[in-house]
Amino acid sequence: MEHTYFSPTPIVQPPIENNSGQKHAECPAEIKGWSWGAFLLSWIWAIGNKTWIGLLAILPIIGLFVAIGLGFKGRELAWKNKQWKSIEHFNEVQRKWSIWAITICLGMFLLGMISALMVPPL
Repeated sequence: MEHTYFSPTPIVQPPIENNSGQKHAECPAEIKGWSWGAFLLSWIWAIGNKTWIGLLAILPIIGLFVAIGLGFKGRELAWKNKQWKSIEHFNEVQRKWSIWAITICLGMFLLGMISALMVPPL
């Protein structure tokens, strides 16, 4: 029986190529940052950005930690997991996600406040 040994040299991942033909092994500085879309709409955002780990946000208790993690690292994961035309295109799409997330959350808050005011006191 022949034994095989692991090589001590690390395996380097090939760079990812997007639609514009740009290759990147890591995220550009313009990509990094907090993502309100990923934090507030975690599992929905995860489907839209092909970041399947975000589906764990559906689970109780764990979901809060996943949402926080997506807030911090979601933009980088989305950049690596989906094809983008350019950095500008990516930032535009993520900005729209953030606007929708904040709008929906503020709308839900206002709806809750209005409905609370409409309930007669006991």
